[in-house]
Amino acid sequence: MRNPLTTTRTAVALVALASLALTGCGRGSTATEAGPGAGDSVSSGKASGTINVWAMGTEGEKLQAFVKDFETANPQAHVKVTAIPWESAHDKIATAIASGKTPDVSLIGTTWMGEFAKAGGLDPTPKGLVKQPDFYPGGWASTVVGNTSYGVPWYVETRVLYYRTDLAKKAGWDKAPATWSELTQFTKDLKSKAGVKYPLYLQPGQTGSWQTVLPFAWSAGAKVASADGKSYSLDSPAMSEALDYYKKFFTDKVSPTGALDAGALEGNFAKGSFGAFISGPWEMGLVEAAGVKKDQYAVAPLPGKDSGPGTSFTGGGDLAVFKDAKNRDSAWKLVKWLSQPDVQQKWYTTVGDLPSVQSAWKSGTLASDPHFAIFDQQLKSATAPPSVPTWEQVAAVIDSDVEKAVKGAIPVSDAVKDMQAQASSIGTGL
Repeated sequence: MRNPLTTTRTAVALVALASLALTGCGRGSTATEAGPGAGDSVSSGKASGTINVWAMGTEGEKLQAFVKDFETANPQAHVKVTAIPWESAHDKIATAIASGKTPDVSLIGTTWMGEFAKAGGLDPTPKGLVKQPDFYPGGWASTVVGNTSYGVPWYVETRVLYYRTDLAKKAGWDKAPATWSELTQFTKDLKSKAGVKYPLYLQPGQTGSWQTVLPFAWSAGAKVASADGKSYSLDSPAMSEALDYYKKFFTDKVSPTGALDAGALEGNFAKGSFGAFISGPWEMGLVEAAGVKKDQYAVAPLPGKDSGPGTSFTGGGDLAVFKDAKNRDSAWKLVKWLSQPDVQQKWYTTVGDLPSVQSAWKSGTLASDPHFAIFDQQLKSATAPPSVPTWEQVAAVIDSDVEKAVKGAIPVSDAVKDMQAQASSIGTGL
């Protein structure tokens, strides 16, 4: 699912992706099974009949033409893609599940997987359809609810550190910071030696800020929820330590506390007013469009608390088949086809979605570009929040409390306590 803060940038981005997955809370499964509640195996033979698909954003616009190869390989099948705006997709899917009038398969925002699986709307991933180790761990985890997979990761993304290499060299740095202490010193040197006004832009609360804050917490050892996903565990020393560290960049005036207009992040990065920021792969196209030359910036894994690389946030989109699908087996065959490494590579060249299958990165642009090598490295250790029905409500609470803390409205300790109190009141929904 696409971050609201990046949705408007999609048209000009080199890569436009989106959001979410899970912390590793005992959700693993075997190489060929989808978990204890795995769905029935898919019938053998080619796909047939009409396969109704819902997809959002650029994926919804491009998928119909893309699946012609699938239809050629399965001449008795016809794929019918309906493009759905992201803004209305959640409610449309929820209504379809409630009424029993779903398509066969849909792109699902990863933060919605817990909600729709809990509602009984999704078909468990069939036994033997795909192999879990083929996918990035965080991507696969986004499909798992209560130890059962309810889909297959279609594309992934993660967040890394972007920094101006020319300014870093001026500040005495010939490589990126790898630890928290190095990141702190890096920003001090950018300000004092290179004259950068705001050495590191971090989101000061507001919608989606949890996606930047939680990686610091995870790197400190925080767990967002219990292993069984039935309770939240936000009030921990690790969470407080991470938020206190995060807040210091604002109190030290390393990062601004005001909101940014569209394009301001890239514009300030190009002007040298911002020395670094944390974001996803779509920013490569945006910063270059803003005037930053390829040799003026680099990307690096997020710094770890005591050693690097640190944990990052993983996102993307999942493909799920509905319980009320009229053409269930053929829908899963389409999902399997879209998971093949060569198909994933072709999809990347078509829309810029990063493959969820790791072997799809072993050739072509993804293998030769040093920037993508960093994203590949970060994806191997990236994680995200639990796939539970109430996550979006809790994420909004975290966003609000982060903003209050970094702007000095409440102490960090109170912010973390409030996160926990509200999250406990809301519950996980499992």
